[in-house]
Amino acid sequence: MDLNEVEIILVEDNKDDAALTIRAFNSRKLGNSIVHLRDGQEALDYIFDGKEFHGRKFNERPKVILLDLKMPKINGMEVLEKVKGDPSTKSIPVVILTSSAEDPDIKKCYELGANSYIVKPVEFENFSKTVVDLGLYWLVLNKTN
Repeated sequence: MDLNEVEIILVEDNKDDAALTIRAFNSRKLGNSIVHLRDGQEALDYIFDGKEFHGRKFNERPKVILLDLKMPKINGMEVLEKVKGDPSTKSIPVVILTSSAEDPDIKKCYELGANSYIVKPVEFENFSKTVVDLGLYWLVLNKTN
């Protein structure tokens, strides 16, 4: 895959959740250009052209960033704050996809500019359906400028 043509950035440290998410997208042919990043530091490096991704530029911006909150190195809220605080990336939709249903997390994410906050369902079928619905909305139905 050409790193310059990314529709979905998935930032998820849990290998199983990442694999389920990618499989759900692929099952509906929504996963043509997904980049999976394992932690917040890797996400910031990728989005802002750092370290191992040096020289990578988006031909077109991603349609959505799916972002977990509880990650090593740099957590999801810090990534969200950086993405939404930078004029070059602030209009990229960021969907928080996390296991945290805690009200302070939800409130803080919306204050930082999250476009949506989804609590990961525990059951496989519900998780897959949620991911497919997210993909259909952000990749097919949502219109960006």
